[in-house]
Amino acid sequence: MADQARAAGRERPPQSPQNIKVVRSQKISQVSPTEPPPPPSEHREAAEAPDRTPLIPRSHTPGHLSSRSQDRRNSKPAELSIRQRSQSSAASVAPSSSSGLASSLSTPAASSTKTPTPSSTRQSSVADNGLVATTEQQDSPAGSSKETARRPTVVRATSAIAGRPAAGSIPGAVTRTGTSGGRAAPAKGLGSGQAHTLFPPLADPKTAPDVPAAPSSGMYWSRLAVSGATHAARRAHTATLVGSNVCVFGGCDARACFNELYVLDADAFYWSAPHVVGEVPVPLRAMTCTAVGKKLVVFGGGDGPAYYSDVYVLDTVNFRWSKPRILGDKAPSKRRAHTACLYKNGIYVFGGGDGAQALNDIWRLDVSDINKMSWKLISAPTSADAKSPAAGKDTRPKARGYHTANMVGSKLIIYGGSDGVECFNDVWVYNVETHVWKSVHIPVTYRRLSHTATIVGSYLFVIGGHDGNEYSNDVLLLNLVTMTWDKRKVYGLPPSGRGYHGTVLHDSRLLMIGGFDGSEVFGDVWSLELAVHAYYSQISHFKIEV
Repeated sequence: MADQARAAGRERPPQSPQNIKVVRSQKISQVSPTEPPPPPSEHREAAEAPDRTPLIPRSHTPGHLSSRSQDRRNSKPAELSIRQRSQSSAASVAPSSSSGLASSLSTPAASSTKTPTPSSTRQSSVADNGLVATTEQQDSPAGSSKETARRPTVVRATSAIAGRPAAGSIPGAVTRTGTSGGRAAPAKGLGSGQAHTLFPPLADPKTAPDVPAAPSSGMYWSRLAVSGATHAARRAHTATLVGSNVCVFGGCDARACFNELYVLDADAFYWSAPHVVGEVPVPLRAMTCTAVGKKLVVFGGGDGPAYYSDVYVLDTVNFRWSKPRILGDKAPSKRRAHTACLYKNGIYVFGGGDGAQALNDIWRLDVSDINKMSWKLISAPTSADAKSPAAGKDTRPKARGYHTANMVGSKLIIYGGSDGVECFNDVWVYNVETHVWKSVHIPVTYRRLSHTATIVGSYLFVIGGHDGNEYSNDVLLLNLVTMTWDKRKVYGLPPSGRGYHGTVLHDSRLLMIGGFDGSEVFGDVWSLELAVHAYYSQISHFKIEV
């Protein structure tokens, strides 16, 4: 039997190479505990790459800038990254545009003037805040890149301001690369060639800034460490919270307006740039974006001398843009720097500017059916130089833009803003049920424009803005029950004074995104930890007795 078994073993066919397990000896090298491990190849390649030539700052004066739009409506996904890369190189060779322009919105930031170039043609116009501004038309320079040459000459004059282009990108941005057939391998969730910001390492305690100790009950400022898709710094954009995501749309920097959408995960502090489809809006700034369920309704805005009254809808589930047909023949005038608040299936739009004057009318957009929206005039506008109504009648606020509006119950609260001449400090309440305006008497007031105001329970948290003289980083609390201002001490390292930023409330903290400080446009994200003040958000039963 043993001989038969051995014979059978000799007659067994040889195994397939796939079934043979080969054990190779491995040499385990010792790594010194003091020597850091080598970085991954994708990071090492980015670290060894030479620094790019910094972008040349454009000359500017407060209040305006000359820009070109970056339209992403008809671009394919692969073309977007190509245009993004080419724009950065084209901007580095573009000549600085001269703009000795009038200031805007009574925001007297540090001014500078330069002699206009012969190739610039100036044209007087009226800004969205009712102030006379100047626009420029600049010829395409010889020797510019193909991307610049391909674009038609456009006229741009953005109202508030230019910034240093060096702040246009987030520090630490690299392009994720790999070795897949010699082509760059994009990071997960990013398009081909999409730049990616690595999560920054923890600060070295020896070189970290010395921050004074703060009580656990005190509000605390900190700059968030973010990662993910990079984006240009921007101001006059929208920041709208949908679930735990902050949708940031549009806005402009020192060069151009945008129509791009970025999403910040407010829990992980991760930026993403979702691929959008459909009828994408034109590049916009100073528009409004209102969340209606999981859809965003964008209205108005502008770009340079252009003003719009279009309505766009973004479905945040599939990121599809649409431009619905509006029923009826009534619609508000073209405008920007207005406000919009949702109440009972209606979006209430107040104020702004139409390019010739500031406005103080109120319109209601019925959004009970997104596919069958219609406009209705709620409160007619008054001329900018109209006198107050006769005694016994309700007054109304002066026409204005870059104010804030918040809805508490049926009360629309208007604060601050500017008509292009004056920076306001008043607070008004409009009852959308009775259609009555009421002025709020507050002994101690603060002038503000281009600020943000966020409802936290029975308080209105006002952050930043311009006070008529300079940009501020103050945190002001308006008690909506007593209608008095309260200025609280905030700990930590605060952001620089700024306006035209975006602020949302999420998980006991206020997140502030972007903005402008008179010379620089920002792309950073700041967090104001409410600490013990977070209980304010639990206050839901109170009345505004005005």
